Amino acid sequence: MPTPSQPPQPPQPSQPAHRAAATRRSALKAGMGFALGAGLLGAAPGVAAADDRSARTASGRPAARLLQTGTPLCEQPGDSASAQGLGSGDLAIPYYREHDNTWGYVFGDAFGGIAQADPYLGSPVILNQADFDASGASPISFSWAMPTGGAANQCFDYAHWADNGHGFEISRIPNDCIEFGGRTYIQYTSVALWENIPAGYDGSLMSGVAYSDDYGVTWQDYPYHWPGDTQGTNQSMYGMWSFAGIDPDGWLYIFSKRWNGTHANTADGGAIQLFRIWPDEFRAGNFGAQENWAFLDGRWQWTRAVGPSVMLSGNKIGEFSVKRIGSTYCMSYFDVDDYAICTRTASRPDAVWTAPKPQIVGDGLPPHHWGKPQLPFLYGGYIHPGSASATSLTLIASQWQSVNHGKTPYRVLQYDGIQP
Repeated sequence: MPTPSQPPQPPQPSQPAHRAAATRRSALKAGMGFALGAGLLGAAPGVAAADDRSARTASGRPAARLLQTGTPLCEQPGDSASAQGLGSGDLAIPYYREHDNTWGYVFGDAFGGIAQADPYLGSPVILNQADFDASGASPISFSWAMPTGGAANQCFDYAHWADNGHGFEISRIPNDCIEFGGRTYIQYTSVALWENIPAGYDGSLMSGVAYSDDYGVTWQDYPYHWPGDTQGTNQSMYGMWSFAGIDPDGWLYIFSKRWNGTHANTADGGAIQLFRIWPDEFRAGNFGAQENWAFLDGRWQWTRAVGPSVMLSGNKIGEFSVKRIGSTYCMSYFDVDDYAICTRTASRPDAVWTAPKPQIVGDGLPPHHWGKPQLPFLYGGYIHPGSASATSLTLIASQWQSVNHGKTPYRVLQYDGIQP
């Protein structure tokens, strides 16, 4: 399917400008970082807990509820991730394994040892969980790994720092995962450059969708790939996807944006677009059957006549996640400029989204960060589809000490009770 061309961008709600990003680290895995909030590294990962009023004492007053406010899920000696062969890694994108009512977590570049110690496992890597405690009382604990319990390893069959038939690539980084109809899907970006990316370029090779018919043990690629920067299509709006889920109307809704997993894409612009496709067409790899949310003839509408329009823009953003929680659509993303993981909500994918709300911040410098959980060197921020409610989300944040290619921390952390 040819990548649809972009129509002129219409007026739209945008992300408000926050402080400039001149002092924050520039690129994941590039080592060009600054120690914003470095003095906090020895402190507890989360320094402020969300207020949850669902539990009450006998007197009717709100009772404190135990929530995970920055609980590390890997890189701790003897933890459940190391028991499955993963010592350190990032992303841990959560998805629902509907066939057996369990949960999966898709990591990016992962290592068998703590502090990125060998062996290098690759990317993506999946750990699974039998039961998720949405109340937040118990942290996520991994029960088994792919392809073999106790022996986590790379899911896809490809070589790193090599040409696998599409051009040179360093790694394939997962952006989201979904299971429906007995098949599991991962959308990923093949990265050509992690560092020294020229201004205005995104550094990607291509994007693709891989699928598994044995629930994550073996994987195949759909033949169509969305070309990226080094294949001649710089700033493709199909670089990173988030599967919002299959709506009660029957459509699978997908949000997508430019690749900025490096956090160094100067032309990202926070641009997000929306399209939808029938699940059976998606399964068949008939991606050209998508309908696009576009501004056409002076109004927003669903159409195949043109490609999707940019529906949100503003600060540069990195990883993002959109999930339908109850009847509300919730969005979370790493705001590169504001150095924070922010959330937004909408009643429908194509409705007006609320203004961004910082939830987890990298430092306490600007006033709007005060009182928020602080996590230096943060990114990610994926919404758990099993979150307690649309007013009490579980987010999975990543942390990588990028200064001088630091080895630790390189981990993911759990935050509960997030009110978007």
